[in-house]
This record gives sequence, structure tokens and C-alpha cells, in this order.
Amino acid sequence: MKILFISSWFPNKLEPTNGNFVQRHAEAVALKHDVEILHTIGDFNQKETFVFDDKIINGIRTLVVYYKNSKNPIQNFLRRMKAYKMGFSKMQKPELVHGNVLHNNMLFAVYLKKKYKIPFVISEHWTALQEENLGRTSANIKRIAKFIAKHADYIFPVSENLKNSLKMLGIKTPMKVISNVVNTDVFRIRQTNGNKSTRFLHVSSLIPRKRPDKIIETVHQLKVNGYDVSLEIGGDGDTATLRRLVQKLNAEEYISVFDEISYEEVAEKMQASDCFILFSDNETQGCVILESYACGKPVIATSVGGVPEFIKTGLGILIEKANEQELYQSMQNFIENKITFNKPEVLRDFVIDNFSKDIISNQFTEVYIKIGKPAIA
Repeated sequence: MKILFISSWFPNKLEPTNGNFVQRHAEAVALKHDVEILHTIGDFNQKETFVFDDKIINGIRTLVVYYKNSKNPIQNFLRRMKAYKMGFSKMQKPELVHGNVLHNNMLFAVYLKKKYKIPFVISEHWTALQEENLGRTSANIKRIAKFIAKHADYIFPVSENLKNSLKMLGIKTPMKVISNVVNTDVFRIRQTNGNKSTRFLHVSSLIPRKRPDKIIETVHQLKVNGYDVSLEIGGDGDTATLRRLVQKLNAEEYISVFDEISYEEVAEKMQASDCFILFSDNETQGCVILESYACGKPVIATSVGGVPEFIKTGLGILIEKANEQELYQSMQNFIENKITFNKPEVLRDFVIDNFSKDIISNQFTEVYIKIGKPAIA
């Protein structure tokens, strides 16, 4: 089928890693279908009203339309919709639209369905629509999400937790949980030289809800208490604050902070680590959990959102949210080999069997076929 991917988040020159999980979904679908990607985003520094960036990325035609951003949200929304229309006119006519995130961007998918009778599905990743966050999410965001969902043919939450949250919101559209995908060609087991020091790793957007500062403080406390331990921590967020914290603790010798790195470099760091740490206050799923498994490495993670669905016995350790003492104890137990994990190959096989490109592509395809015949102009 001819599939057009559109998304509220997608990697671009302003936000190189934003929505990279959507890009990986598109690449999985492209194994079996003719895929194109269309994305729009506002740029405050742009002089032209619209700029088109049309490329082939990882074998998929990807058109990003940048529009001139302003301080007027209504004007920005109208420009965004116009950018989508202009971009759509340059794409092949799709038989199905695969949207991502029930944000007002996806009103364009509703427009395409009404005007051209093109069915659409939505993959959902947004923490704002999780049960624990619904009370803090604006009524307007929830109203728009429900409107888009009502017109969608199918919704694919990335976890059961998120699926149940969408039902609580009142969404009755057919749903099927389809996880984020792992590129098992990049994230794979690699033999590393033996190292007496226990090496922990954390990679994320480094926003406050990821609690990167608490991970640093915990590793520091382990070191102070005599454990031979090290930490690599970084991502595409605020690394300056973390570096200052490391300096304040005089921990530069065993805690290394890094800036944004490539997908392949993340894999290399996972391969060189002993255990991945995820100390988030909230997660819809946590792609890094599965990526770490694919490299044969166990995970210590907080029991939040969809995370418990992916931390299985022998693969990782679940701890309570914001419980620094439990984080310390779990890391200490890991260092002292008090917890038994499955062999690296078993961790990797769990990902290959459930979250590899072929598996996710098949899961999407089953629903694409169910939706029906190609659209008629």
C-alpha cells in the first residue's frame, strides 16, 4: 500500500532527535509498503514564509516543510495547516495516512479523510494523555484529541497503560497496542573487554521528569561508600547543569556527561555498559529499555506508565518512582551480583521476537489490511 506518515513530532533541523521513534516506525512499515513522510514545523528565525526540505532518508522520501513562526498561535496553526496542504500536493496520493500523536497537527489527517476519503490511523506516544497526567492536561488538548480519535479508523497506543488511559479519556475508536520498534541491526550484542568497574548508563532528553541529577547523586554516593562504579549520562537536553553538578561533587573521574549523540553512538555506549538506568517520573513506554535489552544489557527502571509491561523477570529491576534509596539499593545489589539476570542472548531474543522491524511491520500491516480498500479520489 501507499502509506503517508505524518506526525506531530519528527526529527528536523531544529529538533534533530524529536520523534525519532516515529521515523523508526516508518522505516519498519517501509519493509512491506511504499512509504513517504510529511512533516511541518515552525521556525522563528526563518525569513521566508515556507521552506521545503525534500530528501531521501534511510530510503524513504521525507519532506519537511518549515513555516515562519510567530507569537500568534492561531496564525501559526493556520500556517502549519497550509504547509501540510502544500507539502501534500507534492506527495504521491496515499491509500492510507499513518498519523502520530493526537495533537492538533493531526487535524490535517481528519481533513484528508473528509476531502479525499483517505482513511487514517494514529500511533499514540504522548505522556499528556496518560491517566496520571490527565488532570494536568488542558481541556482543549483533551477535546481535540477525542475529536481526532473519533475520526480515526484505528489507534495504536505504544503500551497497555496508554491504551487504558485513552479509554478513560472516553475514546472508543478501535485500538491495538503496537510498541515502539528497535533496530536490532544497530542495537546488538558486542563483546567488550573485561572491566572491574561496574558501568552504568543513562541516555534521554534529560528533562526534569527523567531525574538525571538523582542518578548522578546516587552513583556518587555508591563511590563514596567504596564501590568501584562509573556512569555515562547524557542526551539532547541540559547537560551544562549536570556538568556543574558533577564538578560540585568532584566526580569527574567516574561520571562522564555527554551531549547529543547519534543513534549508532547510543548503541555503542549501551554495548560498553553493564546496566541501563531509567529513573523517570513518567514514561509511555521507554524505547531505551528495549534498546538496552537488544544489546544484552539489563535495566533498572521506575515502575511508571507503561514501563512495568517491559521489565520482565530476568531482564530488569523495577523500583518505585522517586525512591532514591531504592535506586541506590538496586544498583548496589547489581554491583554485588545479588540479582540474577538472563543471559545477554535471552534479553536480545526477547526484543527480536517482539519489537524488531519485521514484527512491528507485520502488526501494522494486519490492521492496514483490516481497514479496507484503497481510497477512491
